[in-house]
Amino acid sequence: MAVDWKNEEDVREYLENLGIEYRFQCYYEKKPDGCHRLGDFLEAVKKDFKKAAIVYKRNCEENNYGKSCYKFGGYVSWKSILMVYHLYLTFFFSGDEKADKLRAFEYFMKGCEKNNPESCFHAGAQLTSKKDDSVPKNYPLGLQLLEKACSQNDQFGCYYASGLHFVGAEGVPKDMKKAFIYSEKACDLGNMYACANVSQMYTKGEGVQKNEKLGAEYKAKALDLQTQFQNKLPTITFEQGT
Repeated sequence: MAVDWKNEEDVREYLENLGIEYRFQCYYEKKPDGCHRLGDFLEAVKKDFKKAAIVYKRNCEENNYGKSCYKFGGYVSWKSILMVYHLYLTFFFSGDEKADKLRAFEYFMKGCEKNNPESCFHAGAQLTSKKDDSVPKNYPLGLQLLEKACSQNDQFGCYYASGLHFVGAEGVPKDMKKAFIYSEKACDLGNMYACANVSQMYTKGEGVQKNEKLGAEYKAKALDLQTQFQNKLPTITFEQGT
């Protein structure tokens, strides 16, 4: 039956039926992707973040669904953001920020093992960020996770991997050629900061043969992406969440 999106009653009925369908997929058909969709439905439509988190946590632990591991890790890791929005999900928090971040890391690692790129990025970032002391630094492992995220077209994984190759770190030698490769891929995936870096590298001939024309082209691309970002309104994509 066609839905009249201008009719409030039609939309309400459609959403209720959608929730029933996702519950059936999750609890009766035992489909991990159906459970994740149920979590997204509870989060994005019902705004019931506690129930959404419970669904994500269970789907991660019982069904090994990588995307749900990432979402629950996010709930634990982003405690401060949730508190700002008065989403006091104390059921999931220890009260110790460092312990909560460590717990989130464990879920991100589990999600990464199941090939969820966002999980790989966040775990890699925790292992390599000097501003995050929740887990001991391990730059080689962190780089592996960032590169794994990049291999699955996560722009931030590519960008962070390029940064490690750009400056080097304990156990990770500086490698400008690799820095360029990862910067270029991050740029192709829409990362404006990576495009700016590629522009500078072409202009200076760092990690790649000097080419001022290409440097100017990538500078223009970075500025275009910056304009797009500034004009873009914040949205929540259903089945993706925040």
